[in-house]
Amino acid sequence: MKVVCYIRVSTQEQTDSGAGLQAQRHALEAEAERRGWTIVGVYEDAGLSGKSVSGRVGLAEALDVVERGEAEALAVAKLDRLSRSLLDFAALMERARKQGWSLVALDLGVDTSTPSGELMANVLATFAQFERRLIGQRTKDALAIKRAQGITLGRPVETSEEAVRRIRGLRTEGLSLAAIARQLNAESVPTPRGGSWFPSGVKRVLSWTDLLRK
Repeated sequence: MKVVCYIRVSTQEQTDSGAGLQAQRHALEAEAERRGWTIVGVYEDAGLSGKSVSGRVGLAEALDVVERGEAEALAVAKLDRLSRSLLDFAALMERARKQGWSLVALDLGVDTSTPSGELMANVLATFAQFERRLIGQRTKDALAIKRAQGITLGRPVETSEEAVRRIRGLRTEGLSLAAIARQLNAESVPTPRGGSWFPSGVKRVLSWTDLLRK
């Protein structure tokens, strides 16, 4: 089986030492030798968070390889190198299923090319669906409470879940509203109305999500 590998570390210190990337690479190469895989490429993101799958050049390139049919599977040493979000993982698994390639995560035994590995992937996807429903219920309950208090709410029009996650992730990393807007524009993250991001729009999204978390 032809496999493209993806490796990632999240801090500059890890990037400088190179140990984390090297350990992941060795684990994937050993598994490839054991199972007779052919590694067609290893792509990496150094010093980037795994909170979201967006904004990572290495991951985008690895996905492009499997989606062009140049590899049959995307492999990672640990699932959290791909994403720390079960919702993102479930979305990637569905994307792989529709396009006919497999996902492999060595640490959890996820391998959608095998029956047992697919079962493990489906278990994780079930938890992701549970998480999604919990988020939906919390949102519904928060809205009901605010309406009961006489507060008029208006969510930013058609703001995608991907955009909301990216905005919150960048804010958590300490970026200013202006810096977040610049980053979103650089990544071509769509705005609700198809234009460019501005600090005021970023602030509206953060204000809405902060309200729901209270």
